[in-house]
Amino acid sequence: MADHTASILAFDEWPPELRALFDGTLASADGRFTASLCVADAAQRVRTALLSAGELLAPDARTLAFALWPNSRTAQAVAASGRATLAFVFDEAFYQVQLDARRVPLDEVPLACFVGTIESGERQRVGYARLTSGIAFELSEAEAGATLARWREQAEWLKRAARAAA
Repeated sequence: MADHTASILAFDEWPPELRALFDGTLASADGRFTASLCVADAAQRVRTALLSAGELLAPDARTLAFALWPNSRTAQAVAASGRATLAFVFDEAFYQVQLDARRVPLDEVPLACFVGTIESGERQRVGYARLTSGIAFELSEAEAGATLARWREQAEWLKRAARAAA
């Protein structure tokens, strides 16, 4: 008989396995992890940015730094509202994290860097199915090296933003 129970874990600090994923080292970055950052704009339209592990940094247990293109509607909406939701699949579970976020201006950085605090988070699993992936992409062989180098540079910018926001 199938197990139709759902398991929901609420959190306000990053579980250790997610801190390790978002630690800025890209040690486990294979290019396949993708998170969806969503925010409602002033007209209540949802704006979304897809982010890789290389564009996310958890400098401590309650914080997430992320980088967006500064002219994107998503970046403008996060800057205006100070709120965002990060959703992703990891370790056979669905995660949804509500963030209070603010932009941290950095000199000579072409991206908009934001630092957010976890307002609340949830991990959801069901007994009858395994989540194997969410939105995913694969780096092309020709671009993999340059992309990983760019993500490493972005991780350094996010570390600077996190220090500046503290």
